[in-house]
Amino acid sequence: MEMRISLSQRLDDDVVFDVLTRVPVKSLIRFRCVSKSWNSTISSSIFITAHLHRAKSSSSSNNNNNNNGGYLLYSPFPNELNFSSSYKELCTVSYNSDRTLTHVSRFRVPFSYDFLVSFCNGMLCLNSIKGRGNVIYLWNPSIRKFKKLLATPLTYPFHDAVVGLAYHSQNNDYKILRIVPSRGSEVPAVEAEIYTLSTDLWRRVVISVESFSGSGPNIGCIDDIHESFCIFYNGALHSIACCGDYNFILSFDVDDERFREILLPQNYLDGVCGQVECLTVFKGSLALVVFGKTLPEGSDLCHLWVMKEYGVAESWTKKSLPIENVAQFFGCTVNGELLIEKFNNCNILSFEPESLNEEILRIPELGCMIYTADFVESLVLLDGVNVSSEYENQQVGVFSKALVFLKSILKSH
Repeated sequence: MEMRISLSQRLDDDVVFDVLTRVPVKSLIRFRCVSKSWNSTISSSIFITAHLHRAKSSSSSNNNNNNNGGYLLYSPFPNELNFSSSYKELCTVSYNSDRTLTHVSRFRVPFSYDFLVSFCNGMLCLNSIKGRGNVIYLWNPSIRKFKKLLATPLTYPFHDAVVGLAYHSQNNDYKILRIVPSRGSEVPAVEAEIYTLSTDLWRRVVISVESFSGSGPNIGCIDDIHESFCIFYNGALHSIACCGDYNFILSFDVDDERFREILLPQNYLDGVCGQVECLTVFKGSLALVVFGKTLPEGSDLCHLWVMKEYGVAESWTKKSLPIENVAQFFGCTVNGELLIEKFNNCNILSFEPESLNEEILRIPELGCMIYTADFVESLVLLDGVNVSSEYENQQVGVFSKALVFLKSILKSH
């Protein structure tokens, strides 16, 4: 008790707040049991944001110093025959500059899912398409909390959807864009809806062609959308859309919530058949990767198109790469290496476009995987509504551990 009084007298609220922003997430979850005031502080949106900003700043500094090449988040195939088993695990490894992998974390996923959509500020977006309609989860494994998003009017049975997660920095909020092709004679053929975390609500939105540049056909709706995950870049979510025979990049600005057109490279599919088109970010620029076969020879090809100036169609540049038998593309690392899986190889490969060197990454029994340039643990979802928890907080010894930690921080400053 004397230690508690003495420490409280020495520390004002601002100092405690600043010290706690330096504490790892796992310890903060335990420290909420120290007192009602600590619980209120740690669970507040102001503290969650401050802690996140400090964690991102520290992570960015560490990555630069260690020449880190980003992170791979993946789920191995479960041993059970049911591949949608709730016993899936999520593994995180850092991708080092020498192309080796270092284990970071391993968590058991508390629900059934099929795809990893994206990772943002310590929170994962996952999608399940089994059964009737799509189910989307937001999950923060560091605090063992997740949120199951309720079905919406656009959740049609057995219809695929394009899903993207974005951080709205202006409002310190998170949004999910969900684009649904109707796959029938309905008009419009493609519809969209937006989920906002702070309001916990879905809203249907109109994909308006009036905001496009006007270079494409003057039609009233989008016919189709490529079934892949949206790429978040430059404050917007991006996917490839179609209007008849006209393809373009459909961007969604998370700030003003407007859809805009970005032109694809002119005649970029000439002489290509059986193609797969993927948007990605290559060395800080929006990019398009096209895998296919040449006409008439039928040999494999890979074209890497990079938009040097965002939104300027004339800035597209092409580089042809000798990559064959590509089964799946996972994105590009911050160093510009392509992460792929080949049909004749169960391993994940990194391909360096300049040296043309391939390296096998030792990831066994891969189920699904995403790449992120930055990985931080955060408290996002701790203050959320309708959030489920995986565990009960352990309070034994929490107070004494908190005091010891605070005293060590004070001595170091």
